[in-house]
Amino acid sequence: MNDGAQYLGLDVGTQGTKALVIDADGRVLARASRTYGLLPGLPPGAAEQHPHTWREAVRGCCAELLADPRVARERIAALGVSGQQHGCVLVDERGEVLRPAKLWCDTSTAAEAAELRVPAGFTASKVLWTARHEPELWARTAHVLLPHDWIDLELTGELVAEAGDASGTGWFDVRARTWDLAAAARVDPELPARLPRLVAAGAPAGRLHARGAALTGLAEGTLVASGGGDNMCSAIGAGAVEPGSGVLSLGTSATIFGCASKPVHDPSELVAPFCDSTGHWLPLLCVMNATGVLEEVRAAFGASHGELTRAASEVPLGSHGATFVPFLQGERVPNLPLSTASLHGLRAGSLQRGVLYRAALEGVALNLAWGLERMRAVGFAARELRLVGGGAKNALWQEILADALEAAILPLDEPETGALGAALQALWTDGRTRDAGLTCAAAVAGRTARPVGFVEPRAEHAAAWREMRARYAERIAALS
Repeated sequence: MNDGAQYLGLDVGTQGTKALVIDADGRVLARASRTYGLLPGLPPGAAEQHPHTWREAVRGCCAELLADPRVARERIAALGVSGQQHGCVLVDERGEVLRPAKLWCDTSTAAEAAELRVPAGFTASKVLWTARHEPELWARTAHVLLPHDWIDLELTGELVAEAGDASGTGWFDVRARTWDLAAAARVDPELPARLPRLVAAGAPAGRLHARGAALTGLAEGTLVASGGGDNMCSAIGAGAVEPGSGVLSLGTSATIFGCASKPVHDPSELVAPFCDSTGHWLPLLCVMNATGVLEEVRAAFGASHGELTRAASEVPLGSHGATFVPFLQGERVPNLPLSTASLHGLRAGSLQRGVLYRAALEGVALNLAWGLERMRAVGFAARELRLVGGGAKNALWQEILADALEAAILPLDEPETGALGAALQALWTDGRTRDAGLTCAAAVAGRTARPVGFVEPRAEHAAAWREMRARYAERIAALS
């Protein structure tokens, strides 16, 4: 490795941008963040942000990082960008943004997604919507980019994309890791000519040009890694860089993903067959209801999560027979977008905060187990899951998840695995300038987020959880 070098990682998300700088051993030297939200006043279902908001967040984060005395501007050898997936950034021939970006969570394009038979969040539906509803703007569009691609453009002046993020567009051949031009043409005949050049995993997007150097405060010519989608970079940061390794991310929604040696094919389309950003593949499953369910219970009782967790820890496995089907936001896994949440098995005395909070913890875990069973059926074999996200610190939930998922749970020491993964990808890309055969796994070994615990499934609870999973599956079948 480049001894003495430092590496900067950016994670440009939906709720804000997070950034950090690491040294050549992967130690975090400094952190920064900026928050923002969706554009107000949009029609129902629309979810948009202006890319300039992301750019200014990057500017602010970089300035804060460089002001930290532990960060040496002249030592930063490379930077990488993680970005929210599926967003649609349209630019003209000069690279100027033509409209706010429609985001992954924009449901105003649901009809177009159904027509194209792609998942509702994918970029394809947003392009078709624009071509139909804003044809004059579409005619002026020269390039279609994803959020992290656009940040790379601002940094380097290069129009590039990479396989990980690109596999969430709806016009990508995951197996061949290249654009599916026929699929792009089905979205719009002009789309194939408006796609950026693809760069291979480990290859750079380019180097900072004058405007990128001014934006970041770094030296012109600094190497910029290809970057990737947020899940792809989080996989790197969490250490899921070799086939068989997996990650569970607990946020408002929850995702299970991992590194695979070949693409998966799920006939039900519940498991996304993404590429990762290291040259492998990233099967991914996303449920819509996770920590948001716990927050609803917390708000109902007016107590803290800590208080409710302590109360729930005194309730036995199975929540006295109460089962919480947690579909407060509808659900995509299983594919029940119009479903609602429900409580079953209530008896006298069940309406206590500890019972309902534990039922919520178990209900989310049961739904994740339902989805993980599908992942395993198509070849996802991870029996250890590295745990990240807002819900990762709850020790009771860690135990429940280990039992429900029949997998060891490894909470990690680094909360920002997306930004860390982007920085580590930059380290890998820099290393490849001296050793073209360097793999990501070799480059980041010992530098990823580290486990701070190891929670194994408890054999004495296995029979009870088998019964609970079977009962939950029956309830799901009744809703389908």
